[in-house]
Amino acid sequence: MSVIDLPSRVLLAGCGDLGIRLGLLLVARSHEVLALRRDPSRLPKGFRPLAADLATGHGLRALPSAVEATVYLASADGFDEDSYRRAYAEGPARLLDAVAHPGRLVFVSSTSVFAQDDGSWVNEESEVSTEGFSRRHLLAGERLVREAGGTVLRLAGLYGPGRTRLLDSVRAGRASFVEGEDEWTNRIHADDAARALLALLELAEPEDLYLGVDDEPARRREVLEWLAARMGAPAPLPESARTGARPRSNKRCSNRRLRAAGWQPAWPSFREGYSALLDASS
Repeated sequence: MSVIDLPSRVLLAGCGDLGIRLGLLLVARSHEVLALRRDPSRLPKGFRPLAADLATGHGLRALPSAVEATVYLASADGFDEDSYRRAYAEGPARLLDAVAHPGRLVFVSSTSVFAQDDGSWVNEESEVSTEGFSRRHLLAGERLVREAGGTVLRLAGLYGPGRTRLLDSVRAGRASFVEGEDEWTNRIHADDAARALLALLELAEPEDLYLGVDDEPARRREVLEWLAARMGAPAPLPESARTGARPRSNKRCSNRRLRAAGWQPAWPSFREGYSALLDASS
């Protein structure tokens, strides 16, 4: 594993929560951060704001034609096909059309593209599925970036400060699991995800695909029961059937390749990560 001097000017395309976390790491290292978002008025000090819309292309022509590195972090506005197509399939194409020389290119995708639903281990070589519009459009964006010589980071479920939906549902007694389906889940603390992106920007010869997950896949029921006990909240209740349109998730994702690139999670499992969140809020 070898590293390079980090590019001096980095474009963060879709600078939301994760982009801000990465941008703060870059600013702390005295790198220029070009932060693209629809409304850049509330970006932290030290970011260079760029007002543009990846979903429509508005404002993209004003971007610099060349930067040293580009990280695509846009997310869909909602869970519907049009939103996913605009964010993950059309957005990267628009950006690469506007920025002819993106430099080191990294695209943030999702581990939801994997086909496995039997609890098996998956890695970068595992089969993916095109079933469902979310997977199809994520994979379309991945293909575009990889064909352009870029790198894809597939992240598991993000949590951390400001991302407390699971904690809120447990605290309110709304958390549940599907009875008879003790499924495996995968996650990563948002700060660890930002540091993974930084590691890929610094890597001398990155591969074209990495999985961003912590060290320990965990059963959903185990996570919910641990949180309930830790918080003194009601125990999670079993559901009789799965609801919702999202693809079923039941797999164990390996971070071996990302660790080999020099990255290590500060929160290796949900226990450390959620404990830190709960301690900070107490």
